[in-house]
Amino acid sequence: MFNMKAVEPRELGPDSKFKFRCHKDISCFTHCCSNVDIMLTPYDVLRLKRRLGMSSGEFLDKYTIVRADKQSSHPYAFLKMQDEAARKCPFVVVPDGCTVYTDRPVSCRYYPVGQGTLKKGEEKGEKRHDEFYFFVKEKHCKGYEEPNEWTISSWKDDQEITLYDEMNREWKQLLMRRNLPGQPALSDKKRMLFFMSSYDLDKFRDYVLGSRFLDIFDIPSSEVEEIKTSEEALMKLGFKHLKFILGLEQTLNVKEEILKEREARAKAAKAEKDKKEEK
Repeated sequence: MFNMKAVEPRELGPDSKFKFRCHKDISCFTHCCSNVDIMLTPYDVLRLKRRLGMSSGEFLDKYTIVRADKQSSHPYAFLKMQDEAARKCPFVVVPDGCTVYTDRPVSCRYYPVGQGTLKKGEEKGEKRHDEFYFFVKEKHCKGYEEPNEWTISSWKDDQEITLYDEMNREWKQLLMRRNLPGQPALSDKKRMLFFMSSYDLDKFRDYVLGSRFLDIFDIPSSEVEEIKTSEEALMKLGFKHLKFILGLEQTLNVKEEILKEREARAKAAKAEKDKKEEK
C-alpha cells in the first residue's frame, strides 16, 4: 500500500514515459523497503513459499499478518515487517538488498509505478475492469534522477510483471466487491473460505480433494488431474470458487444430481412446514 501523499495524481497508460533506475550505489537503496505496508497477492504467496521451500500455511504463519477490509470483510495477507519502529522487510539485507529478488511481490516489481483497476460498464450491463497506472514519488527516492528511460510497458517487461498480472487478474477483480448497505458482513465461514482459496493453496488442495467438493461441482477430469500437480491451476480454481461463493459469477456448475437432491429436500421441508401450519 502506497503513501497516498506520494502518489502523483495523473493517470498513465502503457506508453507513458519516465526516467528511473534503482541500484546498489544509489544513496536511497532499500529505503523503499521499510515503513511500508505490502499487501500480498495469491501469486506473491505462491512464489515466495515455493522459493523458501515452505508450505503455504508455514509461510503465512511466519511472514504475514491478516487484516480485514472494512468495506468488503475480505481478509488480506500483509507482509509482516521486522522491528516495530523501523518496520523493515524481512527479506532485505543491507547492503546486499533483497534476498528473494527474483520472487519478490508484484508491488515491489511495479515500484515506482502503481497500478489500479476501475470497474466500468455496469450501467450498460457490461462487466469490464480497466487497468491504469500512476507514479509514486517519495521524497527519499533518487531513482527518478537517473537517466534510464522507460515506458510503462517496457518497465513491466524488464521487471517481469506481466506474468504476475495475468496470474492475479481474476483475484484482483474480487477486490472491487463491497458489502451491500444495510446487509450483514461476510460470515466467518465465507471469510475463512476467502482466505484459504486466496492464499493457503495446500489447505485448499486438501479441501478440494478431501471433501465433497468434487462430488458437488462438475469439474472436468482433465482439470482435476491438473490441479493435483500444478499450483497455478489450483490457484485459478480457487478464484473460480471465490466468485461462486460470493455470488459474483456462475464460475462453477453444480452437478445435476446435487441440484435434484437440494430440490427434493426443499420440497420436503416445505411440505413439513405446511403440515405443521395446518395443525
